[in-house]
Amino acid sequence: MRSLSIAATGMLAQQLNVEVISNNIANMNTTGFKRQRADFQDLLYENLRRVGSNSSDAGTIVPSGVQVGVGVKAGSVYRITEQGDLRITENPLDMAVNGRGMFRVQLPSGEDAYTRSGAFSLSPDGEIVTSDGFVVAPGITVPTETVDITINASGEVQVKLAGQTQQQTVGQLELVLFPNQPGLEAIGDNLFLETPASGQATVGVPGSAGFGTIEQGFLENANVNAVQEITDLITAQRAYEMNSKVITTSDEMMAQINSMR
Repeated sequence: MRSLSIAATGMLAQQLNVEVISNNIANMNTTGFKRQRADFQDLLYENLRRVGSNSSDAGTIVPSGVQVGVGVKAGSVYRITEQGDLRITENPLDMAVNGRGMFRVQLPSGEDAYTRSGAFSLSPDGEIVTSDGFVVAPGITVPTETVDITINASGEVQVKLAGQTQQQTVGQLELVLFPNQPGLEAIGDNLFLETPASGQATVGVPGSAGFGTIEQGFLENANVNAVQEITDLITAQRAYEMNSKVITTSDEMMAQINSMR
């Protein structure tokens, strides 16, 4: 019976759906996290009577035919890149992107990675780095004698040194845009890599055309809506149960056939 294998694909699809939802819920408090959504596609169809074929020698055409689907498959797990809420931290090295753009991070391998998480710190050498110690491009060093750090909306990093009254600029932060941000490859630790699907990175100054601005002393929350995720979880659970019911019903029908004498 086709219904057994069809319902099995439905259960596998809803299992993936629940896994995606659970990952969203697990990362509700992850800085800069972007929720994901599972999209599904129907599988191939078996033509028991092909649509458009001739039904007689007079040239009459079968108007609809008989096509039986064989189930469902996962098409993609799409990342929703909408802005998350900003929360105040009052930490001068915490930064949030208000609008479009990502921070560029230099990995130890020499590759560039990208992140929306602006929870930065200073390295022993005074460089602005991520929580894992990766340098935030283009590489800005804060002098040891700094007593105050100011980062304006345009990403300009200014410091006030001990014994001085005026601030001096020590660097300019950059933001990066991609034609298709959901096409980036997630590698964990809030980092992403460029892929052919994402397109090439465009580097710019915060606040310029198309780029967001920098908010010092803020962090971006995950864009996960708890109510929506729980609703989706219930829907996925019910769909899983209905597919399992199809398997049970198919089994009962086969048992009925086997009991015939």
